[in-house]
Amino acid sequence: MALRLKPLALLAIGLVYGGGIGFTLAAANNISLGGHEHSHAEAAGNHAGVHDHSKVLNVSSSVAPALSATLIPDPVTGWNLHVETQKFRFAPAHAGQAHRPGEGHAHVYVNGEKLGRLYGPWMHIAKLPEDAVVEVTLNSNDHAPLAVDGAPLKVRATPQKQNEMPDGQSNPEEKAHH
Repeated sequence: MALRLKPLALLAIGLVYGGGIGFTLAAANNISLGGHEHSHAEAAGNHAGVHDHSKVLNVSSSVAPALSATLIPDPVTGWNLHVETQKFRFAPAHAGQAHRPGEGHAHVYVNGEKLGRLYGPWMHIAKLPEDAVVEVTLNSNDHAPLAVDGAPLKVRATPQKQNEMPDGQSNPEEKAHH
C-alpha cells in the first residue's frame, strides 16, 4: 500500500510545482493564459475597457432620478464628495446584474479620467488639481449610463479654494442639480 501512495504523492507534488513554475514563466514573459482583461487600467480602478459603457439606458423624465454633488474641503486633507439622489438608490449588491429601475451606482471622473465607482453618497478624494472638474454619472446595475430624453444624467462640481469658504462650508454655486 505504501508503494502505491508514493507515486501518487510524487505525481501531485510534480503537478503543483510544475504548474507553479509554468505559470511563473508565463507571467514573466507576458503570456496570457486566457480569461478576461487584467490591464493596469483595470487594476487602478479604470474599468472603461471591461464594461460596455457605450450602451446608454434612456429613462423617461417622469421617473428620472435627480442628482446633485457638492465638494467639501476635508478638515484633514483632500476633499469630500457628497452625492445626493432622488428616485435612485445605491445598490452595490446588485452591481454587474441586470438593470432594475431606480437603482445602481455612480461613476466619478476627475478632468475626464475615471476615478472610480461610488456605491453610496460620500467619497473622499485625496488630491485634486486646482483646475479640477469632478463629474458624477448615474449608472444602472449593468453599468449602462443613465440618460433622460437622450441627455446623460450627470452633474459637475469644482473645488473652491479653502480660504474662499468660511468655516469649511461649501459654496452654494458648486452644488449642481439635474
